Amino acid sequence: MMIKKKLFLVLITCFVIISCDNEDEAKTTNLVLNLSGLEELGSDFVYEGWIIVDGEPVSTGVFSSVIFPQSFQVEARQLASATKFVLSIEPRLDTDLAPAATKILVGDFIGNTASVNSNGIVANFSSVSGKYILATPTDEDNTNEASGVWFLDNSTGSVVAGLSLPTLSDGWKYEGWVVFNGTPISTGTFVSSTGFDDNAVTSPFKGIAGNGPNFPGEDYLRNAPTGLMFPTDLKGKTIVISVEPNPDNSPAPFTLKPLAHVVPANAEVHKTINMGAGPVTSLSGSVTR
Repeated sequence: MMIKKKLFLVLITCFVIISCDNEDEAKTTNLVLNLSGLEELGSDFVYEGWIIVDGEPVSTGVFSSVIFPQSFQVEARQLASATKFVLSIEPRLDTDLAPAATKILVGDFIGNTASVNSNGIVANFSSVSGKYILATPTDEDNTNEASGVWFLDNSTGSVVAGLSLPTLSDGWKYEGWVVFNGTPISTGTFVSSTGFDDNAVTSPFKGIAGNGPNFPGEDYLRNAPTGLMFPTDLKGKTIVISVEPNPDNSPAPFTLKPLAHVVPANAEVHKTINMGAGPVTSLSGSVTR
């Protein structure tokens, strides 16, 4: 009889211990994101937060709204053990359980807070510079020279790259833009400031005299979008270099814009023009557990 009682007490104790462990594992706690500078993504993508636990990513949830602060329920033990927070851009319909290559913010937890920044995960744009010329090299009759922009520098007599930009992390590309009366029209995407951009052959706007010089750029000569007229005059227009997620389903520039410049009214064609710093060179925020 005594043996049965002891066995019963052992079983009860084990049940209580297992129940407590399961309760602890089921406990969740708040993770609060307070981020600045993010913009809403196209309808096919969402942001997803990740904590790094024992070197492995654990999702903290997805979101589309960029109004902060936002709170997420995360398993308490994992959150307490997390060493880092990462924010990525993911397909809305995503079957991959791992983070995508397009990571936009990262930061280490120090105590209960992680200060996150885009500099360490996208690129650092603190020392970028840019130059461009107005020209339309794809125009067969060499007219309308103020209707094209090319990111090159011919100031020394030799043509060299006009953009000095850092190499981007996987999942990102550069894109040039001209803003026409509030409407941004792309010059094309690229990863290197030396070489053709991605739409050099397929651009609907360029002329019929080849693809232009071996640098990013665009001639706005034909097939103007509704409400615009090509050829045009880019003087007074804003030239922008942005950093875009790849893939990207938004027709507008992304929030990161390291270079921008308003073309002077007295700009000369075929003459090198210096760009200035863009409106957004980094994103930041805090994550609290």
